[in-house]
Amino acid sequence: MQQVIFIVLSLLTLSAAVMVVASRSLFRSALWLILAFAGIAMLFILLQAEFLAFVHILIYIGAIAILIIFAIMLSRGVMDPNEPRFNDQWRLVIGFGALLFVGLVVIMLRIPWPVNIVAVPADAIQLLGADFVGTYVIPFEVASVLLVAALIGAIVIAREH
Repeated sequence: MQQVIFIVLSLLTLSAAVMVVASRSLFRSALWLILAFAGIAMLFILLQAEFLAFVHILIYIGAIAILIIFAIMLSRGVMDPNEPRFNDQWRLVIGFGALLFVGLVVIMLRIPWPVNIVAVPADAIQLLGADFVGTYVIPFEVASVLLVAALIGAIVIAREH
């Protein structure tokens, strides 16, 4: 049963990711992106990584996706339905995407993946929190400043003169 749920969640996540790219509306693409993020969080739950699922929902769905939606709503020119759907380089992008996909599949098939399962320590969340506060506090703060700067930039661009 767990394998069937994994396959269904994987198909849901992949189809949502395809719709992010294929949707004509930028706003609808952002909504499909939220669904793709939710599918990834459900896969984390299926892998019994509840903390990572919660953090994924909190950060990606709760912050980044909402930031993208605010940026879309604040920049009115982006939502014009009369704009062309594809630019002139779409064939080149499809070629590079296919080349990247083939390269990743070749790499995945050549790596001997370990099968042994290591038990998670009981204080794993505490160790992760200590790393966030101690080791990774500067990159975390830099990322938050970048997100705030992006939001301020979107507001300045969308502001009426």
